[in-house]
Amino acid sequence: MMEEIECKPPTQLIVEASISSTDHPEKNNNGEALSRSCSNILTKIHAGYFRISLSLGCQALLWKILTQPNGVSRDVLHVFSKLPSTACLLLWCLAALTQISLTLVYVLRCYFQFDLVKAEFSHHIGVNYLYAPWISWLALLQSAPILLQNTSLLYMILCWTFIVPLAMLDIKIYGQWFTTEKRFLSVMANPTSLISVIGNLVAARAAAQMGWKESAVCMWSLGMVHYLVLFVTLYQRLSGQNSLPTILRPTFFLFFAAPSMGSLAWNSITGTFDTTSKMLFFFSLFLFACRPFLFKKSMRKFNVAWWAYSFPLTFLAMAAVEYSREVKCHVATLLMLLLSVVSVLVFLGLMMLTAANIDRLLGGTDDPILAFCKNKKSNAGATTK
Repeated sequence: MMEEIECKPPTQLIVEASISSTDHPEKNNNGEALSRSCSNILTKIHAGYFRISLSLGCQALLWKILTQPNGVSRDVLHVFSKLPSTACLLLWCLAALTQISLTLVYVLRCYFQFDLVKAEFSHHIGVNYLYAPWISWLALLQSAPILLQNTSLLYMILCWTFIVPLAMLDIKIYGQWFTTEKRFLSVMANPTSLISVIGNLVAARAAAQMGWKESAVCMWSLGMVHYLVLFVTLYQRLSGQNSLPTILRPTFFLFFAAPSMGSLAWNSITGTFDTTSKMLFFFSLFLFACRPFLFKKSMRKFNVAWWAYSFPLTFLAMAAVEYSREVKCHVATLLMLLLSVVSVLVFLGLMMLTAANIDRLLGGTDDPILAFCKNKKSNAGATTK
């Protein structure tokens, strides 16, 4: 009897423990599902998704320029003055919210999935998109409401906070093109390499607006010299070099985005849309005219790469605005209106497509950067085992 009495308490405890562990199975399943979904998002959201926030920020900058009294000619000023300031502010807030959200997700990716970030840096396409977050922040800063002045201390601190990482990436990536045999420019060059050029030119425009002329000229010269090198390298590509996947064909729009941004940056440096700015603007127009069927060839299946259509067109439209302001003729005004309308329509179309295909946007089944990162991570895990 004494033995039976002594055995009772542990028996009761075991029964209670089993009941408590199976009391709420749905909560455990929900927690596991939530953890799995968060892990999938961190795995799939790479630096290339910052093309979305970059397009939003550039579109907000275009609207800001169009609504300024000195931004367009007097003939069409009354048209753009009817745009409600609330719409411009809402667009900027949407761009800021998107940029902050993507930044938080990418910071978590760096903490929990650092192997994937390292794999991005090793990929000949993914490494170029590491410029995109900093370019997006600079575009967002330049399109900020008038409350944040270009000469304010806060503006300068934020501007240099975003420019310094761009310069560090330049030293690392451009240095590899010179010194690392497996990462020579002739091997690594592809249209996405032009994002580094755009980053330097956006930084040059930001520095010029703060009054730092020498720094602006430094960044502008660095960007334009490398644009010439990349343009010649890509113009005479060999068949044995790294080819660009079909899914990334929209990045060919970067060819005219760089000279468009170069003309805008030089305009901010010199204070006038002079001959150099006009030459770069005309060259970007020519490159844009050379690719009339690029939309049709790469618009078979929606993916995040489609956002590479938006911000190059916005850069071209902004350059057309400055050209129209300088020349002040009907042809320039008509060209500015045409490019601005095309830019806005493409932007709105991408917004609707993104909202309607959010699942496909996060699917990433055909994303070459995501596939490379996953393969490299699995290979690293296999070697450690």
